[in-house]
Amino acid sequence: MVGALLAVSLLSGCDKIQQFIRGSSQPAPVAVPAQQDGRVAMLLPDFTQLVTRDGPAVVNIQASRESAAPQQSSMPFPVPEDDPLYDFFRRFMPNQQQPDQAPEESISFGSGFIISSDGYILTNAHVVADGGQIRVTLTDKRELRAKLVGMDKRSDVALLKVEAADLPVAKIGDPAELKVGEWVAAIGAPFGFDNTVTAGIVSAKGRSLPDETLVPFIQTDVAINPGNSGGPLFNLKGEVVGINSQIYSRSGGFMGISFAIPIDLAMKVVDQLKTKGKVSRGQLGINIQEVTQELAQSFGLQRPSGALVVRVDPKGPAAKAGLLPGDIILKLNNRPIESSKDLPMLVGGLEPGTKITLGIWRKGIQKELTATLAELAPDNGGNAKPGNDNAPQGYQFGKLGLTLSELTPEQRSELGLRGGLLIQKAQGPAARSGLQAGDVILGVNQNEINSIAAFEKALAAAGGHAALLVRRGEAVLFVPLRTD
Repeated sequence: MVGALLAVSLLSGCDKIQQFIRGSSQPAPVAVPAQQDGRVAMLLPDFTQLVTRDGPAVVNIQASRESAAPQQSSMPFPVPEDDPLYDFFRRFMPNQQQPDQAPEESISFGSGFIISSDGYILTNAHVVADGGQIRVTLTDKRELRAKLVGMDKRSDVALLKVEAADLPVAKIGDPAELKVGEWVAAIGAPFGFDNTVTAGIVSAKGRSLPDETLVPFIQTDVAINPGNSGGPLFNLKGEVVGINSQIYSRSGGFMGISFAIPIDLAMKVVDQLKTKGKVSRGQLGINIQEVTQELAQSFGLQRPSGALVVRVDPKGPAAKAGLLPGDIILKLNNRPIESSKDLPMLVGGLEPGTKITLGIWRKGIQKELTATLAELAPDNGGNAKPGNDNAPQGYQFGKLGLTLSELTPEQRSELGLRGGLLIQKAQGPAARSGLQAGDVILGVNQNEINSIAAFEKALAAAGGHAALLVRRGEAVLFVPLRTD
């Protein structure tokens, strides 16, 4: 969750589940049809051997920390929360300050799994983040003190080390071979119930979440709850293919959608944490957006694909390579970019200093550029906004529903722009396309716009489909607009 998982998910059984195939020394196959009383019945996979053989490599993790601000009781005497008068006392009784109250200790619970017999353990970063003491409990009830080797919050992966030998080790699988619809199982300690097994299927692969652009998550319907975080996701061969990390929920509890970090990505993080104690990632120094059908038409692409460049850091690798706003990146090292979310994952998987080849689409022509990746660093940006005081008289484009004015010298200086057109009003087609008052139009179909005359000329050459490069606050994006 990169945040705590919430809510209980109760699972009910079925009498037919008792008809599992047992006794085979080989891993259970995928469900196959079988004849039963003249009818076709489906046999579910048997996870018993997987749990017996690979379950001992799964551990429980407790990370303790001191709370900065201990909670103050608002009750002069203890009142159970389920008492009918609890809300009355909580609202109307004065707060009772506890002098010299010691800081409270909070504990984060999670799961993990052993990846080497000498004591290296994988888990989620959010399970052990800010943890003072970390304790690991094995399936044989041994409790060991763990050292945090390192963690990477961007991927939510952490590496621990305990002092032990001859530990059971989880086998590492290949997520690339994982198929949508394939059976998988999770082992962990939801709500502290250790060695709990839940199962389901792979719902999708390569999922990109809103706040997680560097991880191509494996989506499953395996029940994941508090305490499962950091635990392994197994395929039917007993190989770990992912680390259970997040759920998607409107209620805060499990609702049939959970996400796991692919194990190959996690192992790359492990290698860097072992050798350097941190993770370095490459970056191009660009902002991108998805190519929609309307934008594809505006740029002359046969179908929507690739990553549309909306901003280029003037000091970054992309600018040095000659990449421009409006370019559409179609390939990286000859690997197709089908969606904009593919690019950050591919670039983030490469180390700084790596030379890459970009296949781009620029004004109807395919080109190749070569860039050398820099190290990924947090973005720094201000909150400058276009000022509307004493704005010049707007020029109306009635058919489009736009009222525009050229930026004043003061506005250009405040925004750090060489030019552009300020949208004073957006109505009709312009409003329906998503344009807003206060947006600044920087370009049309990869042509820089600094004046009303340049805007009119670009519209005339647009051929009915215009892609407007717009700055909105600190964000830059392309907005498709029909001009016919």
